Amino acid sequence: MITTGKTALFIISPENFRDEELNIPRKALTDAGVSVTIASTRRGVAIGMNGHAEQVDFTIEDITGENYDAIAIIGGVGAQIHLWEEEKLVEIVKRHHRLGRVVSSICLSGVVLAKAGILAGIKSTVYKNEVSLEKLRSYGAIYVNRSVVQEGNIITASGPSAAREFGQKLIRALNIG
Repeated sequence: MITTGKTALFIISPENFRDEELNIPRKALTDAGVSVTIASTRRGVAIGMNGHAEQVDFTIEDITGENYDAIAIIGGVGAQIHLWEEEKLVEIVKRHHRLGRVVSSICLSGVVLAKAGILAGIKSTVYKNEVSLEKLRSYGAIYVNRSVVQEGNIITASGPSAAREFGQKLIRALNIG
């Protein structure tokens, strides 16, 4: 297998993450030679909304001092419950953004990027519902109704149907595809 030396951190909720939002972009990145680490709010088996079981060996606390080339926060209804208010995750997003790394979200997890302040004044997308749109706008994000939006090193995607395009945008942003 080809390795690029590039690393990506995928953050999932411990339950009810969107399976395809994790699996499709992860496969695209690993096929492109990127080393992918999965983390969550707790270790153990995380279960996706469609039943995918993912072994999680790292918590957000474990990776607070690590730096990755890209971060992808995965959505699903579990993101709203487990990730939106996770202060350590917000700190990780801010740090990686300051370092000029790729910071991304798909589906409902876009609220984490908004809360970190990195979407203020820029175009972005999110899984569209009343709560997610209100949160995005309350942090100054400019919502656009598109599958995937890239503004510099920030990539946001609308949901499961955008998973393939999201993965491809991540690869291009890492300058490997």
